[in-house]
Amino acid sequence: MKQEYPDLQIDLVRSAGGVFEVELDGDLIYSKKATGRHCTPEEIIARIDG
Repeated sequence: MKQEYPDLQIDLVRSAGGVFEVELDGDLIYSKKATGRHCTPEEIIARIDG
């Protein structure tokens, strides 16, 4: 991700219960809890690009 978007700030926020969520500017763009699976890097890139 840092290679594709060098100015992107990435923060890891630990949680419990298998939750894995990705937010962009405060908006949820991916939720493992909602989908039941981990995302691929390509899925996140597509959602960042809109």
